[in-house]
Amino acid sequence: MVREDGKRNFALRESDGSEESVFSGNTPRQAALKAARRLEPASSEDAADRIELRLREKGTDKVHIYEGWSWRETAPDNKPDWMPDEITEANVSKQGIEHLES
Repeated sequence: MVREDGKRNFALRESDGSEESVFSGNTPRQAALKAARRLEPASSEDAADRIELRLREKGTDKVHIYEGWSWRETAPDNKPDWMPDEITEANVSKQGIEHLES
């Protein structure tokens, strides 16, 4: 379901089927990246554990499945004053879409 501002809401599904967190974005990938940044970050991208993220689009039966990981990285030299020296980066890879049975 698209909001007035064009964004869509995606509920993060846990393994037991519960949905406690909601992420918004123009695309499912944008919401998945937000969810991935909440994962426990590794020391580097290569060392990061890949975690399955299942995001159900609110108002539909579609579940977008991503593999997500996050890591710590030094902030760029031209960072704004409010940004910490070390930041969390994340990436996702789409695995597919499932449809929930009614």
